[in-house]
Amino acid sequence: MVRATFKLAFLAAAIVTACWAAAAQQPARPTRQPPQTVKVGNLLVRRLDFNRFKANIQKLASFGTRYVDKKGNVDARNWLQSELQSFGYTVERHKFEIGGIEVDSVYTTKIGTRHPDKMYIISAHMDSNNYDSPDRSFAPGANDDASGSSIILEAARVLAAADVRSEYSIRFIFWNAEEQGMVGASSYVRDRRGSQGVESPRGSGRYPEPTWLGMIQHDMMMFDHGLPPGPRQIPGADVDIEYAAGQDFGGKAIELANVFLRANPQYATDYPAQVGDAMQQTDSAPFAPYTAAISLRENRRGAEIGMGSNPNHHRSTDTYENYRDEDFRLGFNALQMTVGAISELAVVSSASPIR
Repeated sequence: MVRATFKLAFLAAAIVTACWAAAAQQPARPTRQPPQTVKVGNLLVRRLDFNRFKANIQKLASFGTRYVDKKGNVDARNWLQSELQSFGYTVERHKFEIGGIEVDSVYTTKIGTRHPDKMYIISAHMDSNNYDSPDRSFAPGANDDASGSSIILEAARVLAAADVRSEYSIRFIFWNAEEQGMVGASSYVRDRRGSQGVESPRGSGRYPEPTWLGMIQHDMMMFDHGLPPGPRQIPGADVDIEYAAGQDFGGKAIELANVFLRANPQYATDYPAQVGDAMQQTDSAPFAPYTAAISLRENRRGAEIGMGSNPNHHRSTDTYENYRDEDFRLGFNALQMTVGAISELAVVSSASPIR
């Protein structure tokens, strides 16, 4: 009996060891076949820089905290502005108040050559939070949401190239105070929705707030380790595209989500995508009553992230060092998909040959 018990215990230990070994030595995801038809978006996607994408996340996390009332938040905004200016953009700020202090969101616009009065918004939130730090003096937010901010920054860089034109305008926004209840995005909607498509000054050909054709938010882009989460990216890891059921803007949000879904195999090199109808708790939500609004995430916000799929969410462990290349690669695939989809939606062209 003792010998049988020992054998069973040994067998159980061996099974557990084998399972953990399998998780630690997960086979590489097979590389996708290149698309049959090469589009302008593929040219732009090839210009994206994986190491630069990672470096942007590392830089934003290095501010220590980007909580709305901290110096790190100010420093991060100023760094984002300097990066955008180095690409050749004119940078603007949308100011609002929270808790008695004035803060702002950072944005810039690539002006459309044929339709400067209409635009697509691609965005992320640049602030961070950490429930482990009572005064929020340490809130690195590498995944939440330096990962999304890096997507917007790298997309802006590639689309700023001198040989790239877009028929429709594209606005790149880094929201502030998302962690306090999407305050920055809500303030923007409140202040700007009534001035869409208005030429100012009249006859100038300038449109401070082009009409919103669609809003695409990127929030927490790197960690799909299953539920409960394991040590590695799961074989079924994907990019989640979500719209809000009941607030789909006459079906336009569903159409926009499906544009991104179709863009995935055309432009993303490693990870697939799926569409869901439960968009919530991110900066696209205030836009949903007024335009087609979707969010891109690592997992569904309510059914997975809200149930504990990411143990680093709002924690001290959300540091750059706690993610592997396979995690960064998931975020990079979302970047590829966004650049490709936006190139189609905004009718982007390039003077360079498409090969």
